[in-house]
Amino acid sequence: MTSATKTSTGAEQSEAGESSRTIADGLGAPIEAVLLTADKAIAPDRLAAAVGLAADETTKGGRAPTVSPELLQQLQDAIDALNAQYEETGRVFRIEKVAGGYRLMTLPEYARFIAAFHQQRVQQRLSKAALETLAIIAYRQPVTRAEVEGIRGVACGEVLKTLIDHRLITIQGRAEELGRPILYGTTRQFLDTFGLGSIEDLPPVSKHTPGVQG
Repeated sequence: MTSATKTSTGAEQSEAGESSRTIADGLGAPIEAVLLTADKAIAPDRLAAAVGLAADETTKGGRAPTVSPELLQQLQDAIDALNAQYEETGRVFRIEKVAGGYRLMTLPEYARFIAAFHQQRVQQRLSKAALETLAIIAYRQPVTRAEVEGIRGVACGEVLKTLIDHRLITIQGRAEELGRPILYGTTRQFLDTFGLGSIEDLPPVSKHTPGVQG
């Protein structure tokens, strides 16, 4: 009887494993479709609800749907399978965990190409003064307006407002000095615009470049 019980349990575990793999395989395409259209990271529970793993019980108050750990594991298994396929077929992107959610991200070795492309787009919208100010903030952040103006040698109040309007910089707090001046830093939109995973991915700056060296 003990032997039969063990055999039955083993069969159930095997069936459960096969069922889980089948579900994971079926989730691949929906997950990929949702992430391809997302402009920011999607929380695991919301992604699970979006692809039908759980009912979307979001309330008017914005409460996220409740998803069991088992379903979240199925979601992760499907994402792992997708990433394995991407690697096998030489794709230039992977599904990464970013800011507590999932997002399609290009591989680090392609960052400079993406940055060059997006920089061209930004240059079409921003003045030279805005780009210079943005570069100073990116490399010196958190930085005060006075520090930026000291480096550029001109007032930059309007330029800072333009960069904030474009959501490329944001207020990060106040400096611990006389007057408690505002500190500025770059945003996630800045990283997305220039194809960067983090500030650490900024290209190195020549020591001869004035103002922006670390």
